[in-house]
Amino acid sequence: MLVACLDLEGVLVPEIWIAFAERTGIPELRLTTRDIPDYDELMGRRLRILRERGLGLPDIQEVIGGMDPLPGAAEFLSWLRERHQVVILSDTFYEFATPLMRKLGWPTLFCHCLEVAPSGEVTGYRLRQRDPKRRAIQALRSLNFATVAAGDSYNDTTMLAEADAGILFRPPDRVAEEFPQFPVTRDYEELRAAFRAAAGRLESAARGNS
Repeated sequence: MLVACLDLEGVLVPEIWIAFAERTGIPELRLTTRDIPDYDELMGRRLRILRERGLGLPDIQEVIGGMDPLPGAAEFLSWLRERHQVVILSDTFYEFATPLMRKLGWPTLFCHCLEVAPSGEVTGYRLRQRDPKRRAIQALRSLNFATVAAGDSYNDTTMLAEADAGILFRPPDRVAEEFPQFPVTRDYEELRAAFRAAAGRLESAARGNS
């Protein structure tokens, strides 16, 4: 049995923080894990900016409420779920993701939680665990699932390396250059083909070991 593991932002939905940066006109909020590999450093910057600008969770949720999945994402996800178990492994937060999960048909999502004051101020965040994407893959493999993972950012690369097969989807050039061991796909047709190829290799290997 194969489990497909996908990042959320950049693979299925637009980058939430980039959309919020565009709405607020704060360029520094455009930085993501495509730019800063250290997640704690990145979130520290974001929380500082929100605090300085007097922005809170309701402001972010208002922007998210108007967002849609990437064109073709819902169809791709439906195609994938017909063939494999699918888990979304993301470094977003449940407080952000709900409207987008609704539009994607409520796939299984593993992500983090925000700490929010009654005023709506985002005071901190709670990681589900350190390096959660890689450790989720390890847990699935310990249950004897084969895994194929797709992501686009630095924080996806440990997940891709841990999976039986890893695929990059529309990565920044520097991520693709630094991790040439992962095939690069640029649209959902290419991503479908990469999943088909990976699944075929794993099925052939399983038959050979049986």
